[in-house]
Amino acid sequence: MLDETTAKARQSPRLRMNYNFHEDTNEPLNRLINAMEPGTYLRPHRHLNPDKDESFLILRGKVVIFIFDDHGAVTERLTLDPQNGVYGADIKAGVWHGLAVLEHGTVLYEAKSGPFAPLAAENFAPWSPAPEDTAAVERYMTRLLHGYGK
Repeated sequence: MLDETTAKARQSPRLRMNYNFHEDTNEPLNRLINAMEPGTYLRPHRHLNPDKDESFLILRGKVVIFIFDDHGAVTERLTLDPQNGVYGADIKAGVWHGLAVLEHGTVLYEAKSGPFAPLAAENFAPWSPAPEDTAAVERYMTRLLHGYGK
């Protein structure tokens, strides 16, 4: 399952692919794996409406999770890396967060309260570039990773 979902992620323009364990997005708990490749962009966001905590467990690969303040400054970095014994993170509702994929074949297990609801515009960080602005995204991610020490 991990290999199949990773292969689909590599073919996806967004360089990521979900495999849902929940049968319906209206279920009270959404559970999925998210296969991601370096270069994918998950715009920094928060979960206010609806109010949802989010949990991640790394199954393979490596990611760095960034926590931001309301102005876009990084306040915390956590590298999920099973090789170093760091396996998961829990992000509370309302906290600005994002991540960068550091290794090919990275797969996370994610869980959050359902039902699934697309993020409203106010949940996307206004200080981060929109995904369609690929040049700005590349500059932004380079700055984040440079500050990370990669």
